[in-house]
Amino acid sequence: MLRRLLSTLSLFATAASAAQSPNFIFILADDLGYGDVKCLNPEGKIATPNLDRIAREGVIFTDAHTPSSVCTPTRYGALTGRYNWRTKLQNGVLGGLSPRLIEQGRMTVASMLKGQGYHTAAVGKWHLGMDWVLKTDKTVSEMTIESRDQAWSVDFTQPAKNGPNAVGFDHYFGISASLDMVPYCFIQNDRVTVQPTEDREIEMVQGLTDKFTRKGPAAPGFTGYEVLPTFIDQAISWISGKSAEAKSGKPFFLYLPLTSPHTPILPNPAWRGKSGLNQYGDFVMETDAEVGRLLKALDDQGLNENTFLVFTSDNGCSPSANYPELLAKGHNPSGRLRGHKADIYEGGHRVPFLVRWPAKVKAGQTAQQLTSLIDFTATVADILGVKLPDNAAEDSFSFLPALTGEAGQDVRESLVHHSIGGYFAIREGPWKLALCPGSGGWSNPRPGLEPVETPKVQLFNLTTDLAEVENLEAKHPEVVARLTQKLESLVANGRSTSGATQSNAVPVDLWKKAGARGAKGTKKKSGPARAASKLEK
Repeated sequence: MLRRLLSTLSLFATAASAAQSPNFIFILADDLGYGDVKCLNPEGKIATPNLDRIAREGVIFTDAHTPSSVCTPTRYGALTGRYNWRTKLQNGVLGGLSPRLIEQGRMTVASMLKGQGYHTAAVGKWHLGMDWVLKTDKTVSEMTIESRDQAWSVDFTQPAKNGPNAVGFDHYFGISASLDMVPYCFIQNDRVTVQPTEDREIEMVQGLTDKFTRKGPAAPGFTGYEVLPTFIDQAISWISGKSAEAKSGKPFFLYLPLTSPHTPILPNPAWRGKSGLNQYGDFVMETDAEVGRLLKALDDQGLNENTFLVFTSDNGCSPSANYPELLAKGHNPSGRLRGHKADIYEGGHRVPFLVRWPAKVKAGQTAQQLTSLIDFTATVADILGVKLPDNAAEDSFSFLPALTGEAGQDVRESLVHHSIGGYFAIREGPWKLALCPGSGGWSNPRPGLEPVETPKVQLFNLTTDLAEVENLEAKHPEVVARLTQKLESLVANGRSTSGATQSNAVPVDLWKKAGARGAKGTKKKSGPARAASKLEK
């Protein structure tokens, strides 16, 4: 009798503990700049009332960064808690038909939460590769990512293996990569919802300086305009289906990577002209409104209080937003930051990072703690009391102390940045050391086009020079030496957190080889830089 009573009490205690575990939602915008969110850039010209609501009801992180200034590597880091450059992907991004990037057996935040009894779902842009079945005897690695031969060699009637379901997600609905990459169709779990039998591009938008999509397999009737609202519809439907269980002891994790406001810039008719800027501004406003629909659904389902929600972006704003036009109208998508998407400069990787958890976190806070998207995994583990294994989340630090004000262990002291061309920078305190003479990406000076006399490294004091105007490398050689040694150590150890040394997938080259000097004191652009620039627009 006593044993039965103790067993019953134990079950009640377990259920009570589970009921207190929060739901987790991680919303990842695509190419949204730091200066595009009103609460971060009061001088900005785009209204973002729903994002401002998250900030008002939670915490604004002002020094948060993506691990890379482009999307595939950032997504890898956000889900695994590991720097992307420890993988075989050393520069650029994947395409919609690329094989999986997340290694077999690697723990993700989704698989960790699934192991803790959570429902898990991903809704949106995957862009981390999956293994498609091919009609021919060719392999994906034998064909370039731009190859039309590759696109039409895929047997879309067969399931794609090793996608989201293979890394911890019970449910997936979305598209394989960016909305300017084939195939143009929705995928549910491991199968396309409609066969992509048409050979065409996504809609081209008038008024942009850079109109860029790829021609290839598309499902009949599939349009870019439907994608953003469809993702939110799917997310709300899934949350609604899990609401009762979430309240009774089985919480959920929703990873919601949006396709907006990335190109093709496709605001729906109701939003065109709303910003008074251009279609990019309109698209940001529509994105904000769609996030607002999700927030309302949480309110309606009574899930707002105990849901830990993060809103952020995968990198800075793309130049495809038409910076000159926006600047002329008083709006800078990068705010006071230098550079934009693809760059090693702050505009490439310092992003909006808003966190809300009403049950535990005081509203209206601002956190200046150095933070990265790769810190999400350790933070979730910290909240749930999960001990991370040595071979998982090797670069993830919990930012829970910054939310609660309580002392914590292993607060992040340094952070490694990475550009589209594979160039490195390291941040520690006010100092940022970039191991390249220019942007490492798309803004000037571009890789291989720097003047001959340009120093090989750049050192900035971000406390006094957030715009990264003055290179202090000649004045502080001791800082350059110290940070270089620190970066070399982080690479060699295979981790930046405490624990057993781990291995990188491939040798990591901290000093990229520049192309041969060209005419008039410039360098030719390297092959990888050309390829990366062409692929990730």
